[in-house]
Amino acid sequence: MQQTISFVLDGKIQKLNFTETILPTTTVLNYLRSSALHKGVKEGCAEGDCGACTVVIGEAGADDRMHYKAWDSCLVFLPMIHGKQLITVENLAQKKNFQEILHPVQQEMVNTNGSQCGYCTPGIIMSLFSLYKNENEPSKESIEDALTGNLCRCTGYKPILEAAAAACKQNGKDQFTENEAEIIGLLRQIYETSQSLAIDTGSQTYYQPRTKTETLELRNRMSDSLLLNGATDVALRVTKRHETLTQIIDLSQVEELKKCTRTDYLIKFGSGMNLEEVKKIAEKELPALHEALVVFGSKQIRSLATLGGNLGSGSPIGDMLPVLMAYNAEIKLQSVEGERIVNMNDFILGYRKTDRKANEIITKVIIPKPLPETTVRFYKVSKRKDLDISTVSAAISLTLINDRVGAIVLAFGGMAAVTKRAGKAEKHLAGREWTRKHVEEAMELIETEFSPISDARSGAEFRKLASRNLLMKFWMDTQIQIKA
Repeated sequence: MQQTISFVLDGKIQKLNFTETILPTTTVLNYLRSSALHKGVKEGCAEGDCGACTVVIGEAGADDRMHYKAWDSCLVFLPMIHGKQLITVENLAQKKNFQEILHPVQQEMVNTNGSQCGYCTPGIIMSLFSLYKNENEPSKESIEDALTGNLCRCTGYKPILEAAAAACKQNGKDQFTENEAEIIGLLRQIYETSQSLAIDTGSQTYYQPRTKTETLELRNRMSDSLLLNGATDVALRVTKRHETLTQIIDLSQVEELKKCTRTDYLIKFGSGMNLEEVKKIAEKELPALHEALVVFGSKQIRSLATLGGNLGSGSPIGDMLPVLMAYNAEIKLQSVEGERIVNMNDFILGYRKTDRKANEIITKVIIPKPLPETTVRFYKVSKRKDLDISTVSAAISLTLINDRVGAIVLAFGGMAAVTKRAGKAEKHLAGREWTRKHVEEAMELIETEFSPISDARSGAEFRKLASRNLLMKFWMDTQIQIKA
């Protein structure tokens, strides 16, 4: 194992040793801000909401191509960029013949007057750069999705959208395309000379294994350590609560946890897959999961957050939990002693408490493909459409047999200390005709099953009303589907 990390920045390999001043939980944002050459990155919120700190991460793929993702650097610990290319706004413009030539996304922001005060502009530029490298002539929906994680109080967004549409027309070609082979060579050099990380600064120990076997052995020895992968939740303990996390096992380099396999009946997602990858796979085969991820955070967050991390947090307002219940998903858990599978309905035991044992990790999420006669939908009530936490969420699965309810799942988030199914309402509807009368009767039962709290997002009475009405909305949606 090794104590130093290496990454590519400014076209060169950078090596970094950790000390009591540069900790393993120092964020990429704070590291860059400490450098005189990379102050374009800004801190607006330190929790992934504003996008002012957006950077782009480049990774060498198995296809001998570079792949680019926009990340919120305030949520990324330094060891997580080990073996990757870090690109900031300072890297986009080129100097030729003593003249500065702006990158196409920068030039179009100038042409459309897309910047005013300029504080948020570097983050917006980096989100547009990621879009530029990944999509040619993107749709309006793709452009808006790419910019969901960037807040701007000055421009009203219209000129920024125009800049994106005007810039992304060159098949992603730029100086990074010309230098791609060189950068891949540097990244492979890092990989071939690297081992798993074991960083000890005295106040912190940070482990980053490269294989599942190593991970299980570490977890068995240090069952009280903090597991992280995307760190979008864990990082807030550092940036907002200023905690010192003493012992961490970082799973972000374990490639075995990032694979998806399919059969005719199942889709098996590796727990280390980021939610943007899951979203793309789910679009055609698991539409309710796709619906949930469309309004999950922002693209920067989805490209960093993982399915296993969201599930492992056990949050009662985590959007994935009710969806996985509705799909009757199973969770594969593994330790040095072996593996076991737990149904999603049995996985959540209490507030942020799951059935995972101390020495286990989540390795897979197994989702059966719904039958043709089964409809699964996801609904989210929040104060705004994008980048917001649920006030109430619902995932509903219905199997109709001859217009009668053969099976139904009514899973709700935000209604209790845990994600919970409305068992009384499910039992009432089972075997009955799928009619408005029976649905209205079930709505009355839903109200008796939950005792939600009032908090900053909403009052208890609103939550009760919303949960009832989401069942009615689902019934109305099924009527439209039947008529179609």
